[in-house]
Amino acid sequence: MEHDWLLIKAMRIAPLPVAIERGPGFRASLSDLPCHLTLTAVSYGATAWLFAITGPFLIYVNAATQGKLSSAEFSSWIFAGYFLCGLFTVFLTLYYRQPLLAAITIPGGVLAATALTHLSFSEVIGAYLLTGLLITGLAATDVIRKATNWLPLPITMAMVAAVLLPFGMGIISAFKEAPLLSAMTFGGFLAVALMPAVAQRFPPILAAIAMGLLTATALGQTSWQSVAFEVAHPIVFSPRFTISAAAELILPLALTVIAVQNAQGIAILRAMQYRPPVNAITLASGLGSIVVAIFGSQSVCLAGPMTGIVTNPKVGSQEGRYAAAIVTGILWMLFGLLAPMAAAVSQIIPAALIDLLAGLALLEVLKKCFSAAFTEQFRLGALLTFIITLSNIQLFNVGAPFWALIGGISLSALLEREDFRRIRQRTTAA
Repeated sequence: MEHDWLLIKAMRIAPLPVAIERGPGFRASLSDLPCHLTLTAVSYGATAWLFAITGPFLIYVNAATQGKLSSAEFSSWIFAGYFLCGLFTVFLTLYYRQPLLAAITIPGGVLAATALTHLSFSEVIGAYLLTGLLITGLAATDVIRKATNWLPLPITMAMVAAVLLPFGMGIISAFKEAPLLSAMTFGGFLAVALMPAVAQRFPPILAAIAMGLLTATALGQTSWQSVAFEVAHPIVFSPRFTISAAAELILPLALTVIAVQNAQGIAILRAMQYRPPVNAITLASGLGSIVVAIFGSQSVCLAGPMTGIVTNPKVGSQEGRYAAAIVTGILWMLFGLLAPMAAAVSQIIPAALIDLLAGLALLEVLKKCFSAAFTEQFRLGALLTFIITLSNIQLFNVGAPFWALIGGISLSALLEREDFRRIRQRTTAA
């Protein structure tokens, strides 16, 4: 007993190998939350939730189908990916008082779809666990924070702008796929947006959600009768560690989390004048990846497009936008807890409606991304980054955003060295 007590005491006083940023804490955030939990914050939080449970969810459905997973196995995957990530979101957001949306990586779902065609689910889970350990180890080195601070903001924002652009274009494709539904939804948005006095109390995006769901129901494009109440039953899986699974998945997953997904979220937060805790985000990604892998889900990251939605200036004051992320996190927890029922709900909402709502919610953020990307500095690097990201090129199972950063930085290092010199001067002066 004495030995155990000494061990616990040593763990409490032992310094972390790298400084984890401190936040305002839970008490202040919780006490101020009711003031910031406005109808607008709820609306944008719900929009981010709707985005996460539709398009990304269908990617996971496809992966489970290709891997011939049972409904129980897939239900556990979704429970971990949404309920636990919702829990992480609420914890991080309240402690740091910033919109920090933890989510399972969408490209990771694509990688899983391919891997499950020739690897067992237990082998894939083993690779998930090893990826989490790798990311946790990198968080302890402080190298991620230093690399993130070194990355030129215009180049990073060009990558984010290219990632978010298809969501903005989704507004147009929605009108092509479902003209009447889109027109009614957009009409509800405009009707409120054109009346500033009303828009201050009743957010335009909420009007769009309500009008869209009512119209889809009236047109018979939804079937609410197929929804039945059912609670998830998570499964603790036994991992299997193989060289083939590790070689195929670990590096692409880790790069996707750190250099693509987290980089997007951090860049959006910085564009919105936040100071995101990079070390804490990386550590949460690593530890979160280990926890969700036990229940069958892929790596955890800082959500990109959803962060853009909840940080929209229309949500409210900067210090109060964390309330929208709390709404998203709680809704994610409910979705994960009711995974079997949630699967039916997510598949009856028309894809065109989700495309339109996501595009409308991201317009303001997209404008700020373009503004930050194409400034007086790093113009060539930012342009090449933007082009490569839009190309959707994939090499060694790693997506275009990562190669876009490599290409943009390389070009700027060759042709825009003066801009890098200015960054070094500012860093030295600071």
